[in-house]
Amino acid sequence: MNLTFEGSKNYVASEELMRSVNIAIALQKPLLIKGEPGTGKTMLAEAISQALGKKLIIWNIKSTTKAQDGLYVYDVVQRLYDSQFGNEGVDDIGKYVKLGKLGEAFHSDEQVILLIDEIDKADLEFPNDLLWELDKMEFYIPETKETVKAKQRPIVIITSNAEKELPDAFLRRCIFHYIEFPDAEQMEEIIKVHFDHVEENVLKQVLATFYWIRGLYNIQKKPSTSEVIDWIRALELGGVPASKIKEAVPFAGVLLKKNEDIDTMRKFLK
Repeated sequence: MNLTFEGSKNYVASEELMRSVNIAIALQKPLLIKGEPGTGKTMLAEAISQALGKKLIIWNIKSTTKAQDGLYVYDVVQRLYDSQFGNEGVDDIGKYVKLGKLGEAFHSDEQVILLIDEIDKADLEFPNDLLWELDKMEFYIPETKETVKAKQRPIVIITSNAEKELPDAFLRRCIFHYIEFPDAEQMEEIIKVHFDHVEENVLKQVLATFYWIRGLYNIQKKPSTSEVIDWIRALELGGVPASKIKEAVPFAGVLLKKNEDIDTMRKFLK
């Protein structure tokens, strides 16, 4: 299988990234994608799903997420409630077991794309707790004495914002790729994917201003791809002429999300 993204929409991938995707698929290993927000990590899984015509299952990780959540949940409270009210089928424990996102991917008759999104949001033990399941593609449910094995090995994409280091044992089992933030030329391609037409001078001023702001010293939260897309929409809706974009940075709150960053930008504008 040699994947390209020609059939996917709204995604621009480098040749190196496409090679990493293909290697991960060929070696049947999870692909770990790192990069700052706005580099298209989550969109990569969507693009792979579109390009291969396969279902995408997304497991959004939060600070409270445990590995068990992705396998299955046993609703013991509902079972107790049903037993108290004499509901039928209480002895069928399987009725109260619901598969999580990983379990859903394993249970699918067809191969799916499984996105484990922002794995570094969870605690440090979370990645290690998934090692067996990702290696063996199976897990055991003691309540039902059932082993759930993957019918088709899913293509696993894992994203990280590099907010914390991941365990070495986990890293050894992944194919790793770091997505650099797009340069001006790549960003122009991305913008043109999202807009049918942007006046050339406007696009030039937008890119110059955007990268100028990202390069300012002491900017705490640099604007990302989603912000520049929203900013162009705001500029179009506001009818802002190209000459005013760099000069005044209208709708700066679309780009910058912290008061301190807006103050820093305005100080350099003076």
